[in-house]
Amino acid sequence: MKNTDIALSTAEILLPKQGLSLEKWAVVACDQFTAEPSYWAEAEMTAKGVPSALWITLPEIYLNERSARVPGIHASMREYLGSALAAEVPEGFVLVERGTSAGLRQGLLACVDLEKYDFSKGSESLIRATEGTVPERVPPRAEIRSEAPLECPHVMMLIDDPECSVIEPALSDPGRLLYDFDLMLGGGHIRGWALEDGRARRVFDAVARLAERAGGLLFAVGDGNHSLAAAKQCWASLRETLSSAELESHPARWALVELVNLHCPALVFEPIHRALFNADPEAVLAEWRASGAFRDGGEDVRIAFGDRVLGFSCDGHPIRPLQDFLDGFLKRRPEAEIDYIHGDESLLSLACRENTVGFMPRAFDKAELFPYIRKYGVLPRKTFSMGHARDKRYYLEARRIVS
Repeated sequence: MKNTDIALSTAEILLPKQGLSLEKWAVVACDQFTAEPSYWAEAEMTAKGVPSALWITLPEIYLNERSARVPGIHASMREYLGSALAAEVPEGFVLVERGTSAGLRQGLLACVDLEKYDFSKGSESLIRATEGTVPERVPPRAEIRSEAPLECPHVMMLIDDPECSVIEPALSDPGRLLYDFDLMLGGGHIRGWALEDGRARRVFDAVARLAERAGGLLFAVGDGNHSLAAAKQCWASLRETLSSAELESHPARWALVELVNLHCPALVFEPIHRALFNADPEAVLAEWRASGAFRDGGEDVRIAFGDRVLGFSCDGHPIRPLQDFLDGFLKRRPEAEIDYIHGDESLLSLACRENTVGFMPRAFDKAELFPYIRKYGVLPRKTFSMGHARDKRYYLEARRIVS
């Protein structure tokens, strides 16, 4: 079942065959724990010698090894299609309930139409990015997907559904249980059910009603922006080789994602801080005040250096003028460097270092997200994080993307 008007489709969902360990199969999104090699070493020990999504994905910590790892990833995909994976949902959605540090988060595994997705600046497509796409982060993912026979997604796609009309009603009649287990390395508990036939049709009807009041923006990428951009890039190249009939039916036109309601209480937006290194704090502060974008006093942005923390206010959310200031400062002061930091304690610890300045913007209110994107377009890179690292989506379900 598919409806291109709302960019939504069911899919044949593949899962590990009975007898295989789901705990060893499912692994956290590739862009987590990039500075913690011990985490990935433990994951490799956990999955050693058995089929695992770890062997068909590329953790970003190993990006510099991708020329050696990518052929093995493709080989494992082909092997798993013939041995480890089975079509547990011949045609449908998967309703997901995930235990996280913030509570139970519900989601809906579905396919979205890449023809209706545009991550370029100023996009008015039905599916849009929430943050600016960093061009150099797309090719490594595209390199994997371009030769891949299947996809195993970590993309979380947001819907703005304050009436809880799409995902939540399915919980009262979830259908056939597919899995129920603890995720590896403290990832919490996860359960999933197959939504097929009438249950799937009810989802289509609910999304169609949501689209009528969506103001042209139905789906916004929450996590996995660069992975979805890579899928779009691969599809744009492939579509040039296809006939009109193949354009309509080719599986690579669609991308498997987890839809999550922006209004789910367990979906938490956390700010991502900035740290400037090799920068004299007094010079930074002088240029900051001279920019005229911020006023002394307030909590929109806190600036930390040494043992001092200063508060500033601005009109609207501070993230765009903050990033504009930092980008300009880095151009004027090429000796300075920037990093993006999660958590107040980590940022304040760094700010105690000599010639280091920390910037702590206030959290981005979830209710601001869709109106902001409609009005201004994508947010600056690294605006928010959806929960802690272990709360991110785990690679679990898979889908064929070759015809």
